[in-house]
Amino acid sequence: MVGPPIGGCRYTDEVTARAAPGAAAGSHGPEEERVVQRRRSFYGWGDEDDAASTAEIARFERSWAEMFGVDGFVPAPMPRQDDIDLRASRVTVPATLRNCCTDSKYDRLLHSYGRSVHDLARMIHRRDFTNPPDVVAYPRSEDEIRAVLNWCGDAGLAAIPFGGGSSVVGGVNPPRDEHRRGIVTIDMKYLNRVLEVDPMSQSARIQAGALGPDLENQLRPTGLTMRFFLQAWEFSSLGGWIATRAAGHFATVYTQIDDYVESLRIITPAGVVASRREPTSGAGPNPNRLFLGSEGALGVITEAWVRLHRRPSLRLATTVRFREYARAVNAVRLISQAGLFPANARLIERDEAKFTGAGDGAHDLLVLTFESADHPLGPWMERALEICADNGGKWDPATLIQAESHRSGAAGAWREKFLRGPYLREHAVARGVMRDTVESCITWDRYMEFRARVKEATLAAIREVTGREGTMTVRFTHVYPDGPAPYFTWHALGDKATLVEQFWSIKAAASDAMTAAGGTITHHHALGRDHREWYDRERPELFAAILRAAKHELDPCGVLNPGVLVDA
Repeated sequence: MVGPPIGGCRYTDEVTARAAPGAAAGSHGPEEERVVQRRRSFYGWGDEDDAASTAEIARFERSWAEMFGVDGFVPAPMPRQDDIDLRASRVTVPATLRNCCTDSKYDRLLHSYGRSVHDLARMIHRRDFTNPPDVVAYPRSEDEIRAVLNWCGDAGLAAIPFGGGSSVVGGVNPPRDEHRRGIVTIDMKYLNRVLEVDPMSQSARIQAGALGPDLENQLRPTGLTMRFFLQAWEFSSLGGWIATRAAGHFATVYTQIDDYVESLRIITPAGVVASRREPTSGAGPNPNRLFLGSEGALGVITEAWVRLHRRPSLRLATTVRFREYARAVNAVRLISQAGLFPANARLIERDEAKFTGAGDGAHDLLVLTFESADHPLGPWMERALEICADNGGKWDPATLIQAESHRSGAAGAWREKFLRGPYLREHAVARGVMRDTVESCITWDRYMEFRARVKEATLAAIREVTGREGTMTVRFTHVYPDGPAPYFTWHALGDKATLVEQFWSIKAAASDAMTAAGGTITHHHALGRDHREWYDRERPELFAAILRAAKHELDPCGVLNPGVLVDA
């Protein structure tokens, strides 16, 4: 348990529903406070008791050593609370808010950073916790959120909305703003309930602080699922998905969170914004769209009506091998334009497939999956495989398996490495290994040149910055009739003392190349503070003025997440 907050009461360390999976929708009572809670790592991924195993780390160490041609690594020690001198809190919490606020060391450390490579490098190699929030608020109601925002406005404090803390773009990092007298992080974890389910319309009203597992556990008795799975699913929240325009499980149709939202409720310093719940409307600009991707700069999302799905009972999946990458890309394009709508159409370059143990290094792999809760999938899969065959694709008919086939074979091997990736990030950084991703979206006609330019620029930057070769691979996470969402992964072995600066040189080169080649700065990782420079280049200037006007109207004192989206 954490230490006592300012007001003397104690807080559990993780969202209640994670401690009591399967609880009925809407259940919440004082007896749940007695459950022993798991505690999040303040510097790494996940819970303190669920770190990467020694065997898992050793396996990746061997892979990294082979990749960079070195004999081994000397990892830096991980930070410990006792070794960190934390700046004293600069603010005094009003008596009326002491029951929901804490200035405990653990809570302030936990909310000092997101989980990007440069965040981890600052924590592990520099023990840099020089700009923590002064207070962490854990509201249990909208009234408490209003009270915290009013206090921040009156006292000249910044307020940082916080969901699961999995941001890799500086979206939850306290700003270094000399104009602010202090920083308050508003952690939404106690607003974590499914409040209402409409089974006829297949939708639900859910509080924004619900993490992925909590949300699904509460929906399970209804037979419905949001089915919005992403790599950070365990440690990211519904409100975070909405605020960052996250993308989930489906490769087509239901891709971004935009496709799920029916209505929103947002608390702003100027008042409440609550949109009507409707399947769609032609009544002027959609108010939801203003807050999708607003990243806490315009208001605190407290709840949303979202679309649900029946749990799929039918699944067909296989892995198709291609010797020619251009023909594999063409096959995916034709599948996306054929109206087949696969749940997964993940094209993985051969080098990435080999690194993860999913392939032999001689073939690019297409992981192809169809799912349904209604109808047999044979005709859809058969047509998709015809398209693959026309483009030189080959597959083993024995791997065309029903049910949980996505957990086995080459696709299963890749999936396991993908899901475990975040748990290895702090261990990579401790060894000087930078493993990062940049993702974009581009039209089909420009994709091949785009891929070449981004790879060339990034690999050149790695050589210049580190003095040795690195790697960069790409896969499709989502595909649209007019273009793919390419997701690049790069590895570089750097100098621990200057890892932050090296990272930013490489990151900037990749980002410059993506935007110069016509792609967006991000498909689903959001903007935060890290992508502001490129977002400012990408968006029309008159639209930026509109956003600044909206910011001023909703947040006249510039309290909310300064530096994100627009300047106050």
